[in-house]
Amino acid sequence: MNLDNMVEGDDLLKLKDKINKVFFFRICGTGMGASACLLKEAGIEVEGADQSFSPPMSTYLDSTGIPCFSLDKVNKEFLQKYDLIIVGNSVPRLSDHAKLIEECGVPFTSFPSVLGTFVLKDKEVIGLAGTHGKTTTTYFLAQMLEALGEKPGYFIGGIMDDRPPSIIGEGKFFAIESDEYDSAYFQKYSKFRLYELNSMVLTSLEFDHADIYDTVEDIEKEFEAVIPNLSMPIIANDDYKSIHKLKEKYENNTWKVYGENSSLGPKNISLTDHGSSFNLTINGNPEEFHTDIIGLHNILNISSCLLVLEDYGFETEKLKFAVRNLGLVKRRQEVRGHYKGSIVIDDFAHHPRAIRLTIDAIKMKYQDKKIITVFEPVSATARSSVFQKEFADSLLKSDQVIIAQSTIQTTVKNQNDLDCEKLVADINSTGIDSTCSTNLTQLREEIDKRVKDDSVLLILSNRTCIGLWESEFVNELK
Repeated sequence: MNLDNMVEGDDLLKLKDKINKVFFFRICGTGMGASACLLKEAGIEVEGADQSFSPPMSTYLDSTGIPCFSLDKVNKEFLQKYDLIIVGNSVPRLSDHAKLIEECGVPFTSFPSVLGTFVLKDKEVIGLAGTHGKTTTTYFLAQMLEALGEKPGYFIGGIMDDRPPSIIGEGKFFAIESDEYDSAYFQKYSKFRLYELNSMVLTSLEFDHADIYDTVEDIEKEFEAVIPNLSMPIIANDDYKSIHKLKEKYENNTWKVYGENSSLGPKNISLTDHGSSFNLTINGNPEEFHTDIIGLHNILNISSCLLVLEDYGFETEKLKFAVRNLGLVKRRQEVRGHYKGSIVIDDFAHHPRAIRLTIDAIKMKYQDKKIITVFEPVSATARSSVFQKEFADSLLKSDQVIIAQSTIQTTVKNQNDLDCEKLVADINSTGIDSTCSTNLTQLREEIDKRVKDDSVLLILSNRTCIGLWESEFVNELK
């Protein structure tokens, strides 16, 4: 590994005024695409390349006019046209692509480095971190700040209907999705360590990303590198053992813990198919809030935003107004249309807890319908045996289950691939009809057997669901 041209921190800052044209290597990831948009907004010429381009980020990049190329067109001479290369964390350390980047002679860095150095240094940066809910909570906070009359910047690892995934903003606040995944093959630590955070919301903390972490304690250490440097109280979910451990270890920090068992709340949660109400203690008083958002996990995420905004001095009545009308990110309980009379919902859930919470929310909203869940275990951790039992348990509130089996082997060390046949057998043993599809044709057949007017087809995948979202199925939705 040759890191002579890798730049970060002060060395990157010294280059800032000399950088006019930037290349994003693997631009179609959610973080990379959003970062590309921020740099373009800052007046830098941006181009990029990837191996494949999948919606929704590919669609958004196309709308921005950022030139995008196929990676097979990229060679040393091609890269030497640029002043800086931003390297996605999907580039492996010992790959030909890494070697190409290192040998082309152009300075290179990660997108968290360039954001921290070029965009965030002069902002009041609020990091939305945790195993679950980062993207949604960041979007909630950005919307709430806007409703409060601020003009925030934000960085959201997803696509929304009403806005780009990132803007610099005119005001002092910047809400940023703060991912615990590593930054790049040459920066094997969490992205949020590079974000110049002033505040942190910690929505959750449990084991995930088994391809880069061996234990949940390894993930805790990433937060330990940031917590002592935060200037504002830490807003943290009370429901997680690892968060309690961090709180005890860093008792000199100010902590505000929320959750169903917390004295702050949220309490008295009422969920209907039209919205939610809940009580949350703000400025020492229990206050009632109303929102059009449903799902217990979403109420918890909204509560965390209210608590961080309380610390910045916003008035209670204005906070009540700010939560009334909120939108969700695409692929988070997104209704895509109807198929053969069944409502089709697309969701990103790929961790057992997220799956369970998502199914709970859908059952609450569609109480008179059967839930047919299609689940594609396709992230590195999901493809492994790490959550073999937990996946079965998380799917049991479905009426029927279809597992869309990826053909990609897991990259998690010392773990077998997820045994999809056993997963199906375990679900069937509870009396819930379950089956496995290994290709798109099988999946379409299994869906067609099951969907009816009285059903919801809930598709859980953080990719294409073995090609379903890239197939004619999309055009058949009404």
